[in-house]
Amino acid sequence: MTEALAACRPTVEARRQQILDAACDCVRRSGFHGASMARIAETAGLSVGQIYRYFENKEAIVAAIADQDLAEMHEKFAELEASGDNLAEAVIVHCSDGIDRNYDPDRAALLLEVLAEAARNPRVATIVQEADAKERMMGRRIMESAGLSGLGERELAARGEVLSMLFDGMVTRAIYNPGGDKAAISEVLRTVMRGLLSPGALTGASPLAKEPN
Repeated sequence: MTEALAACRPTVEARRQQILDAACDCVRRSGFHGASMARIAETAGLSVGQIYRYFENKEAIVAAIADQDLAEMHEKFAELEASGDNLAEAVIVHCSDGIDRNYDPDRAALLLEVLAEAARNPRVATIVQEADAKERMMGRRIMESAGLSGLGERELAARGEVLSMLFDGMVTRAIYNPGGDKAAISEVLRTVMRGLLSPGALTGASPLAKEPN
């Protein structure tokens, strides 16, 4: 009987996920400040004390949400790297996955609330900036696989920033225009990304290309 009860108890990972799901739901519905620990606990069906066993504060929950988001990206990234295809081309071909992920009103509601809080709260700003730095490292690997390593550092960084803008901008477009034609957007995005990830496509037009490496 004791063993059966123990088997029914959620694991630490499952309990943390339960809390994270509740926190995401609360932030989407009530905003960062409206998502109090008491409301998160109520949504999760737990006590506030139980929440604090797993997370020190709301910032810790935000950090866990960011880590979860990154883990999903890393998993997809690893899948593309393991495919045996050129990484940059694989990312371009599968850019529709990124559109589905970012062009989503529910995800946008959560992310925009966190970003708004990051603009006011240095601790949350640090969390999102650290997550972004890790995403930029993935972007750099994509550009290296596209043969862009020979470009100057400023141009590489600028192209990486524009690449991030393409996908980060979808978050706001999901709110402004949730009915956008994702299939058509995917086709146009592939063309834009091929230009951005082509060593010679933009070099002649970019004043950064004239700078020494």
